[in-house]
Amino acid sequence: MKAADQPHLVIRPALPADARAIRTIVDPYAEERILLAKDLVGYYESVPEFLVAEDPSTGDVVGCGALHVMWEDLGEVRTLAVRADRRGTGVGHELLEALLDRAREYRLTRVFCLTFEVDFFTGHGFAPIEGEVVDREVYLELLLSRDDGIAEFLDLARVKPNTLGNTRMLRQLD
Repeated sequence: MKAADQPHLVIRPALPADARAIRTIVDPYAEERILLAKDLVGYYESVPEFLVAEDPSTGDVVGCGALHVMWEDLGEVRTLAVRADRRGTGVGHELLEALLDRAREYRLTRVFCLTFEVDFFTGHGFAPIEGEVVDREVYLELLLSRDDGIAEFLDLARVKPNTLGNTRMLRQLD
């Protein structure tokens, strides 16, 4: 099904009732080591960060993505995933644009991602980064976080086994 043929999608904030669907969508990516697996409780705890793409003709959740706030001006796109039968139909594009809109609503000016899908994110204005992209004071504050996503952003050695081959990317928002 191509983007032009797909039923209109509803992009909406996730509800606790969506946590199982999110896990079902993410699990195949986790098996391929493209995304990190989470326990179901982790999805419930992260519901406020998630948006989902819903097919209104069936009510099925066909994609998901999260925006995690890292600092006053910085967020991370996490867990952007599309159900296998909807890959390549524009669902990921719509979700990413909605997450970037959410970042703008939060008045964030930069959005980070860690991805194997470099071409997809490059097509959405992200560029690869290396080294530190925050000043020393913020870096030291972020070091206090126990969140692995922030450790990935900081390029800390302790997350290297889980992120080998991923590209750190950043987008400046207007």
